[in-house]
Amino acid sequence: MHKFMEKLLEGAAVEWKKLGEVFNLKNGYTPSKSNKEYWTDGTVPWFRMDDIRLNGRVLNDSLQKVSMSAIKGGKLFPKNSIIISTSATIGEHALITVPHLSNQRFTNLSLKDEYLKKFNIKFLFYYAFILDEWCKNNTTKSSFASVDMSGFKKIPIPIPPLEVQREIVRILDNFTELTAELTAELTAELSARRKQYSYYRDRLLSFGEDEVEWKKLGEVGEVRMCKRILKNQTSEVGDIPFYKIGTFGKKANAYISRELFDEYKEKYSYPKKGEILISASGTIGRAVIFDGKDAYFQDSNIVWIENDESIVLNKYLFYFYQIVNWNAAEGGTIKRLYNDNLRKILIPIPALGKQKEIVAILDKFDTLTNSISEGLPKEIELRQKQYEYYRDLLLDFPKENVEV
Repeated sequence: MHKFMEKLLEGAAVEWKKLGEVFNLKNGYTPSKSNKEYWTDGTVPWFRMDDIRLNGRVLNDSLQKVSMSAIKGGKLFPKNSIIISTSATIGEHALITVPHLSNQRFTNLSLKDEYLKKFNIKFLFYYAFILDEWCKNNTTKSSFASVDMSGFKKIPIPIPPLEVQREIVRILDNFTELTAELTAELTAELSARRKQYSYYRDRLLSFGEDEVEWKKLGEVGEVRMCKRILKNQTSEVGDIPFYKIGTFGKKANAYISRELFDEYKEKYSYPKKGEILISASGTIGRAVIFDGKDAYFQDSNIVWIENDESIVLNKYLFYFYQIVNWNAAEGGTIKRLYNDNLRKILIPIPALGKQKEIVAILDKFDTLTNSISEGLPKEIELRQKQYEYYRDLLLDFPKENVEV
C-alpha cells in the first residue's frame, strides 16, 4: 500500500465485499421498435453507448426516451446507479443520476438497501474504472463477446470509511475538472490558430481579375494519374504501400510487390517529389504533398498536375487547393472530379517572387498550427495518464484477507 493511502486511512480498516453482495444487477433492454407507442412522446431516459460518447460519464438525461408503457414490470432502474457495458463495446461505464432504462449492452448496478449508507456513489463511479478493465480482460470466448458475469459478481469491492471515500472523490473531481479545463484551453488555442491561419491564407490568395494572370489548371500542366492496380494485385502485406481513396493521407492498408511497383513506375505516370496529389473522389480536393517515398496511388481517384515550377510552385498550388471551390465535381451519390473539369479550374498566378513570399508566410502559419495540432493530443494524453496514475493510487486499498 502506498504511503499516501496509509495516511488517508490513518489505520482505519477497509472492508471488502463481493460485487454481487453490494449491488443489484439488472440487464438493460430495448423496447420493441415495432410498437410505436413505446417510442412516441417518451419521457423515460433510455441510455445507449452514444450517450457516453457524446455527453460524458455522469448523465442526467439521454439522447433517446421511451414512454412509460415500455417499462417492463413498471420498474425503472433507480437514480444514482451505474451502468457498465458488458457486451459489444465492453468496459465503459457511466453514473446515471435519474431513474432510467438502458439498452441490453449495459448491466445496471444499483446499491442494495443495506449498503446505501455505506457508499458515496461518486466513489463507486470512480472505482468502476477498475471494473471496466476487469471486464475488458474477462470476456467469454464466443462469436459475440460478453463479460464473464459469474466472475464479475465475485469482484471484490472495497468499503473504506465514508470520510475517506469523500476525500478521494474530492481529489479525483478536482483532477477531472483540471484535465477538462486544460483540454478546453488547448482546444480553443488550436481553434484560434486555425482561424488565424485560414484568415491569412484566404487574404494572401485573393486577387482581383486584373491584379494577376489567371490560367486554367490545364494550361499550368497535364493531369496525371498512376496506372490502375487491380484488387488481385494487392495484398495486406508487401513491399510498397498502396493508397486507395479511403486511406489517402493516412496509413495504407494494402500493398503491392516491389516488382510490380518498379515495372509500373518505369512504364507509366508517377509523381515527382513535391508534387501535389489531389483526391478526385470521396473528400474531393484533399491535397497531400508527395514526399517522394516509394508508394503507389489509386488511378483516377488520386491525381496530380504535372506543372512547371518555373511558372507555378507546387507549394503555391497546395495552398491554393485549400480554397478552391470544388463544385466542378460531378456525379450522383458518389461525386468525382473528372480530369476535364479539373483542367478548367481557374487559378491566379502572381509573379514567382510573390508566390515564394506567400508560400513562406503560409508555411510559418502551417508549422505553428501543426505544432499545436500535434502537441495537443500528446499534452492531453499526458494529463490523462497523470490523472489515471493518481486515480489508481487513490483506489489501491490494502487487500488482506480478500477473497478473489
